[in-house]
Amino acid sequence: MNQKPPSPEQGIILQNRSKLSVTGVLEVIGFDDETVLLDTALGKLTVKGQALKVISFTVETGHLLVEGNVAALVYTGQAKKGVLKRLFG
Repeated sequence: MNQKPPSPEQGIILQNRSKLSVTGVLEVIGFDDETVLLDTALGKLTVKGQALKVISFTVETGHLLVEGNVAALVYTGQAKKGVLKRLFG
């Protein structure tokens, strides 16, 4: 099987502050009902809220779906640099 790595691009769709779809997720670092911590193509992303549930995460595509009462999305850390940027940047 040829697995495609997650896209280096990232997108966020939040519907009615209760359904969050995130692409470009490299890793789910941890989660509970108030916080979901992700490593994304653009750095660490913290989702804060209440009654948060990770509904699905697909490693092959980097797609994550979270449901619950989303109160905040916070980026911390720096975006990942591409291979060429690290070599020549």
